[in-house]
Amino acid sequence: MADNSAPVTIRTRKFTTNRLLSRKQFIVDVIHPSRPPISRTELSEKLAALYKADKNRTHFGGGRSTGFALIYDDEESQKKFEPKYRLVRAGLVSKKDKASRKLRKERKNRAKKFRGTKKIKAAEPPKKGK
Repeated sequence: MADNSAPVTIRTRKFTTNRLLSRKQFIVDVIHPSRPPISRTELSEKLAALYKADKNRTHFGGGRSTGFALIYDDEESQKKFEPKYRLVRAGLVSKKDKASRKLRKERKNRAKKFRGTKKIKAAEPPKKGK
């Protein structure tokens, strides 16, 4: 079994400043020769002083992982430009609850059979037992 307390080397390359999206972006190389790949949470803790990581790819067997990291200038620009699913992961936005995909499609198809105000009643699920 590999040792999880083994040392890890973190290097950055292709560092660019993207003024249009008000962020800094770069590639992170994590070298972990005698241990399994580092989890995202552990990596973000290690990079907390410097950067915040976004993606992480692992190449099996090489003891090396690469990722693409983004640092936004402020939280407002992050909320403006980041996709919603990443904001939910980061805890900046709460996930919107919605019905399952199958249920939405069934409601849509039931409503297609009616016109006018009856569409609203048709979109509701049918009564059981009738």
